[in-house]
Amino acid sequence: MKQVVATALALLLVLFLLPLLLFGTGGLEQTEQAAPTGELPIDRTVVTPSPSADSQTQIRVALTDGSVLTLGLDQYLWRVVAAEMPASFELEALKAQAAAARTYTLSKLGRTVEKHPDADVCTDITCCQAYIDPDQAAANWGDNGAAYTAKITSAVSETDGMAVLYDGHPIQAVFFSSAAGRTVDAVEVWGNSVPYLTGVDSPEGDEVPNYHSTVTFTLEEFKSKLLAQYPDADLSGDPAGWFQNTVPNSAGGVEQVDVGGVTVSGGALRTLLGLRSTSFTVTADSQGVTFSVTGYGHGVGMSQYGANALAKQGKTYDEILKWYYTGVEVAPYTPGG
Repeated sequence: MKQVVATALALLLVLFLLPLLLFGTGGLEQTEQAAPTGELPIDRTVVTPSPSADSQTQIRVALTDGSVLTLGLDQYLWRVVAAEMPASFELEALKAQAAAARTYTLSKLGRTVEKHPDADVCTDITCCQAYIDPDQAAANWGDNGAAYTAKITSAVSETDGMAVLYDGHPIQAVFFSSAAGRTVDAVEVWGNSVPYLTGVDSPEGDEVPNYHSTVTFTLEEFKSKLLAQYPDADLSGDPAGWFQNTVPNSAGGVEQVDVGGVTVSGGALRTLLGLRSTSFTVTADSQGVTFSVTGYGHGVGMSQYGANALAKQGKTYDEILKWYYTGVEVAPYTPGG
C-alpha cells in the first residue's frame, strides 16, 4: 500500500514539474503579461502639423499711418477677404475671393510701386485691395463675429497656396462688386487687351443691394462738373440734346457718348460724376440730368455678387474662377518657385 501511495505522489510531482522543464518560468510570466486588462495601449506619438504654404510667404503691408506691417500671406489674405466680400456669402464664393486675392497679391510681388516703395501692397483700394483689422471685422459682425471669423479662416486655409494661373504665371486677378448681366473686356476699360479678362455672362440680379441706383444733378450742377473737365463742351440749348451718339460696350453699358459735342468715355463720365458703373442710361430736361445705373464697379474680371450667385448654383470655387477668368488654371503656386 505504501508503495502505491509513493508511486502516485511521484507521478503528481512529475506532472507539476514537467511544464517547468519544457518551457521554463518565462512561459508562465508571458502568459500572465498577456492577460487582457480591458485597456487600449496609449499612442504617444507627437504629430507636428506642416506649416501652410501661405504662411511661408511674407507680405509687407503699407498701412494708412505710414508704417509697414509684415504678415504671413495667410494673415494678409484673411484681412483682405474680410474687407472685400460679405462674410454672409457662400463659402465657395469666399474661397474664390481668397484665391483671387492671393493671385492678385502674388502678381504684385517684386514690383516697385511709387505709392508704397517700401511695401509689397497697401490698404488703399484705389491702388491695391481692401483691408480690415480682425478685431474691427469681428466688431462689425456683432453676434456673428465668431462664426464669420471661422468662415473667413476656412476660405483662406481651404485654398492654401492655390492661385489663378495663365501660362503658368499668376494673373492680374481683378474683381469688382456686381455686373449688369455681363462683365466687360479689359480693353474696353483700360485700353489693353488681356486674354483672360474677356467679357462673360454674370448671373446676379435684383438680390444685390443697390443694384439699381439713380443720380440726379440740377442743370447748373451738371454744367459745372462737366465744363471743369471738358471746357469745349457746348451745353447751351435744350438739355435733351446734350447727349448724342451713345456707343455701347460689350456688356451693354456705355463705351462712349458725345456730351455737348465732346466725346467722353463711359468710364470717364462714371468717375467724374461718381456713378456706380458704366451701365447707365441718361435723361435730361429742364428739371435736370438723371443717370439710371445698374451694378457697381469697373466691370472687369470676377463679379463678387456673381460669384455668390454661382456658388448658390453649386459651382465650386475653382469653377467660379474659371468662369470669370478665361483660359486659366487653378493650381498650387510658390513665389519664386
